[in-house]
Amino acid sequence: MTGSADSPGTLVLAGTPIGDVADAPPRLAAELASADVVAAEDTRRLRRLTQALDVQIGGRVVSYFEGNESARTPELVEALVGGARVLLVTDAGMPSVSDPGYRLVAAAVERDVRVTAVPGPSAVLTALALSGLPVDRFCFEGFLPRKAGERLSRLKEVAEDRRTLVYFEAPHRIDDTLAAMAEAFGGERRAAVCRELTKTYEEVKRGSLGELAAWAADGVRGEITVVVEGAPEKSAAELGPDELVRRVRVREEAGERRKEAIAAVAAEAGLPKREVFDAVVAAKNADRGDPSKSKGLS
Repeated sequence: MTGSADSPGTLVLAGTPIGDVADAPPRLAAELASADVVAAEDTRRLRRLTQALDVQIGGRVVSYFEGNESARTPELVEALVGGARVLLVTDAGMPSVSDPGYRLVAAAVERDVRVTAVPGPSAVLTALALSGLPVDRFCFEGFLPRKAGERLSRLKEVAEDRRTLVYFEAPHRIDDTLAAMAEAFGGERRAAVCRELTKTYEEVKRGSLGELAAWAADGVRGEITVVVEGAPEKSAAELGPDELVRRVRVREEAGERRKEAIAAVAAEAGLPKREVFDAVVAAKNADRGDPSKSKGLS
């Protein structure tokens, strides 16, 4: 190991190619050669990567994937505390982004271990850049639930989000997912399906969700990232008191105080704070007068 108990080691999160091996960051080879421990999501894929980069791993290689992440994290943290330089790589892209890594980073930070990164390819950012959709504000939603009801419910939660949304999806579920998106967001919402990014058969299919759902019905292959346009801003007239109250409730449930939630909703809608406040008070009074209302403002 390259340190001591008095000099904690370093956790290095390294990006790996999402397709074309030539996209590997230049520092990756050096880190693979010098790390005391290389924690890899798939050791066989790591072997193929090192062969392609013509680099010899200098330290110990251990597997670190979803199935053993919880059990192996303490072992790696102890190595870090003991002075080791631990390199974490996943099958593709940056660790922690829908891949193993978060638990190890959190545990390392808890023990005051230095954490750094070798920036590299990212399917999320690559798809965003290629989508042709706004990228000034976006939200990465990862993989959706597999069950149809849970998937639709999750989508409806963000149906009014104005940020561009990014999802990962498996090829055998993409047709159902796009159909659910069309139902939750509306078939006219613009989107882009990005598959096999940086690989030989890279394809970016752009269109409305309705069009993309029809296109995917015949089957789509490869690793897929879906980028969906954010919800259009509603005019103040379109919002109405019920929508204003709903937005305040969402913010309150997320931890905001009511005063701040009302101010934020008013600013979003371009309305006077008093108008939003009056809508909240009216809803509160209506809830008190109707015992069947189980989720009234209190």
